[in-house]
Amino acid sequence: MPHIISLSYMTQVAEKEIYTADETKALLKISRSTFLRLIKKGVLQARKVGGQYRILGEEILNLIRPQVIKRRKR
Repeated sequence: MPHIISLSYMTQVAEKEIYTADETKALLKISRSTFLRLIKKGVLQARKVGGQYRILGEEILNLIRPQVIKRRKR
């Protein structure tokens, strides 16, 4: 069963969904400069497709729930 986490009462992030840079920035409520800094530092994994960033939902979830992932690996 895919993991889905709600970031607000109306927004959900699906693990296997692919999100654009604008969608990701809106979901995380971050600026463009913060978005690019997270990618540059390797905190957020993204791929460029046709010159535009694409982010897997799993990467967004990993960013907002790092403690859950660390506990699962034990």
